[in-house]
Amino acid sequence: MGKDPLPDEEIAACLAGLPGWDREGNTITREFGVRYHGGVALIVNVADVERLVGHHADIDLRWDHVRFRITTHDAGHRLTAADFDLAARIDRIAAAHQAQAHNA
Repeated sequence: MGKDPLPDEEIAACLAGLPGWDREGNTITREFGVRYHGGVALIVNVADVERLVGHHADIDLRWDHVRFRITTHDAGHRLTAADFDLAARIDRIAAAHQAQAHNA
């Protein structure tokens, strides 16, 4: 997956295809509502995929939700195609865990 920084227009197009993800500077973020132990299981599944694709998110686990923040450190903390690929994978894993969109 490409690790070259994306221009703003392409970032906007990628975000349009990933409802629920928000841009915060040079990161994309999303929160899912899930109880603590379900969140732990979700994180373990995400971590397995991250290891396979060689890209990872910063993850914050709370008692009722999990927050993912993604950027490409190797690209100077900029957004790349790898970030949006990982976000789509996280969405699929979260759906399998029946995690819901979380309003922070």
